[in-house]
Amino acid sequence: MYTFKQNIKNICFALIAIGIVAIGYGFYSASASHYSDVEIKEKVKELYYEMKSSKKVKDKPSDKKQYDSHSEKGHHIETYKFSNLFHAIEKELHCHFSQEEIANAHSLDDVIYRTKHYFHAQKQRPWSSLVVSNLFFLMISLGGLVWLAVQYISQSGWSASLLRIPQAVSSFLPFGGLIMLFIIVTGALHWHHTYHWMDSALTNEYVYENTIDTEHPKYTNEQANGVVENKKYDYIIDGKTAYLNIPFFIIRAVIYLLGWCLAAFLLRKFSFKEDEEGGVKWHNKMFTLSAIFIVFAAITTSTGAWDWIMSIDTHWFSTLFGWYSFASFFVSACAVIAIITIHLKWRGYLEEINANHIHDFGRYLLAFSIFWTYLWFAQYMLIWYSNIPEEVTYYTIRFESYHILIIVALILNFVGPMLLIQDRAAKRLKGQVLFVAILILLGHFIDVFVMIMPGTVGTHWHLGFVEIGTFLGYIGFFTFIVLNTLSKAPLSQKNHPMLIESEHHHI
Repeated sequence: MYTFKQNIKNICFALIAIGIVAIGYGFYSASASHYSDVEIKEKVKELYYEMKSSKKVKDKPSDKKQYDSHSEKGHHIETYKFSNLFHAIEKELHCHFSQEEIANAHSLDDVIYRTKHYFHAQKQRPWSSLVVSNLFFLMISLGGLVWLAVQYISQSGWSASLLRIPQAVSSFLPFGGLIMLFIIVTGALHWHHTYHWMDSALTNEYVYENTIDTEHPKYTNEQANGVVENKKYDYIIDGKTAYLNIPFFIIRAVIYLLGWCLAAFLLRKFSFKEDEEGGVKWHNKMFTLSAIFIVFAAITTSTGAWDWIMSIDTHWFSTLFGWYSFASFFVSACAVIAIITIHLKWRGYLEEINANHIHDFGRYLLAFSIFWTYLWFAQYMLIWYSNIPEEVTYYTIRFESYHILIIVALILNFVGPMLLIQDRAAKRLKGQVLFVAILILLGHFIDVFVMIMPGTVGTHWHLGFVEIGTFLGYIGFFTFIVLNTLSKAPLSQKNHPMLIESEHHHI
């Protein structure tokens, strides 16, 4: 029986406290620096007209031939004019713009849009951090459940001694699932804009003219008195409303989470029954349940990735994305199971686990790291080669603003495993496999970060106290739930029919 030591609990509580402080600070900072769209629009216009009246920069040069706005010199004057305006906005509203944003602003409306986007990103930052960390650990928990089901379906003998570990990993599903539902529902209530397709402004062709400059414009799809064309209308997003609509979105999320949690609960319950009664009755039930669950998971892991990640970049689509995201979460789950197994082995538990079991974990980590890299390259290569505008926009912002993180993720998720555990002897070393598992977890957290942040905060991303602190908080939260669950049952299933094979596993 595993004993959950008080010192480990204290570390978990300390990490949870850091996470709470980080996310709390994120929300405080977002509220302290937030301006409404109306206030931003009025303030930018005020600064613009102050600059014009001061005659520091002439809006219309007298020598049109020399300073034509289409000429090179005229372009420099326009850029300089808005550069001064951006600097004035930065000083007045305490914000910051990149040189690229300044250079690409060619009108007052562009300046207003980019200023609004900055403050939207600041308000969105803590929500995006919460989404990244919660989704990462939620899907690791699901990956652990898939790993467990695969052991039963494949009738694997080597893993029979350690199946309590993926059971414990899957125990986080209800907690992560509830937080995910909270994020979705608050998005539907417009507390945040993680899923910007939820904004009715994008799916209605008309807006009531007298509400345009208010905080809550009124939109409609019907022509009526007092309505004008809605400039925010997006026909691509509107064309996806049969699938991307709030009621159906929430219903799907509930179905996913109920199905996953039910499978996790029943597999654990059946394993306890097997301990009590012996025989193969309950083992066969777990085999059947696992087979059913794998079919359900094969569908819902893809649709869940479409819903919770891909719909953030609503215009974009990829037929490989479901597999790509699953590979990321599954190898992360393998890494977590390997880390817990090695931790227990070092603590003197799981005496039957030997170098051959560690070797198998090394093979899992290496194989699925290569699989993830293959899918990463295949998705990128096909989109780059076809060069379809709706597809390449996904990579454009990531390669321009997140290229450092992409390189780091590739090094941690592919180069590291290839160099460190490709050799047979290396796969059998607990310390080396543990180190690679930690690298993989960090690398795939960065991968999820790059999946989500460009569509929620754009170029105004951070990897600071809010993001890292939230991640550390989730490490503490996840570790506490998993180890606490692990301490409530024997580490080995007593009557699993393949225990002897696991104890004598040799490769």
